[in-house]
Amino acid sequence: MVLNTMSYSQAAVLAVQREMEADERVVVLGEDVGRGGIFGQYKGLQQTFGAHRIIDTPISEAAIMGGGVGMALAGMRPLVEMRVVDFALCGMDEIINQAAKNRYMFGGQGRVPLVARMPIGIWDASAAQHSQSLEAWFAHMPGLVVVCPGSVQDNYSLLRAAMQCGDPVVYMEHKTLWGLEGAVDESVQVPLGQAAVLRPGDHLTMVSWSRQVQVCQTACDQLAALGVQVELIDLRTLWPWDRETVLKSAAKTGHLLVVHEAIQAAGFGAEIAATVAETLGVRVKRLGAPRIPVGYAPVLEAVARVSADQIVAAAQNCLKPVTR
Repeated sequence: MVLNTMSYSQAAVLAVQREMEADERVVVLGEDVGRGGIFGQYKGLQQTFGAHRIIDTPISEAAIMGGGVGMALAGMRPLVEMRVVDFALCGMDEIINQAAKNRYMFGGQGRVPLVARMPIGIWDASAAQHSQSLEAWFAHMPGLVVVCPGSVQDNYSLLRAAMQCGDPVVYMEHKTLWGLEGAVDESVQVPLGQAAVLRPGDHLTMVSWSRQVQVCQTACDQLAALGVQVELIDLRTLWPWDRETVLKSAAKTGHLLVVHEAIQAAGFGAEIAATVAETLGVRVKRLGAPRIPVGYAPVLEAVARVSADQIVAAAQNCLKPVTR
């Protein structure tokens, strides 16, 4: 086992490099990828592999995504850069009506082994059009795999797994995690659809993903000081999501709290909570952002965030005896 310390963005560069070395069909296309991407997630790759494989494109998300779908159907394995999920909305027809449905509509004759990178989350002081978490949109669509890596190791291992997948993957890194540092072991393989239990506990199961996991860890420390032992699960892949791990934990603790940065109304947390409630009948709660646009001013932006204190309060409420 060889561990190397690097940033979240450097882990992504390494993952892309390894896949491009292993398979000449892998190409990257998007705006600014030649100069390394706006977060440094392609730094140095065009110099290594050339402009014919790290392809700079015009400013047209529909053209970028459409080109990627066409490449995938022709036998290539494109990595499509959307810069942020907010911009990807201009290419929704290509990912939703073409990439997601092709395998089904043509009886498996066509496959779209495409990875669409769509960074999510509140981007500090970037306001409503650059701070959205839209992972539930894509989890709702048949034919798409949805991945939300929350750690440096996962951004390496899961990006490689996504690029090896034979179906279209919506890969959603968090916009403020790029500088996060951690150890990476290149030998670690993380299959799509497998959650990670980050800390054991007997009183409450807490499920989250992406950057919100860090906030949940802070809340779990606060709860531990109060005598509440939380089992924290990083879902990592939203579709397919790891029902077995979540159900096993919730059956043990008897309580479930799902926390996400995305707006609570119709968020993916509702799917997890409903599944656990229907299967086990245990007490469930969910916590997400209010249904408001993210404000530019710091005081307004803070209202759209789910804080550790809010998580602690929700966990305590979940554990209260039910009164009738």
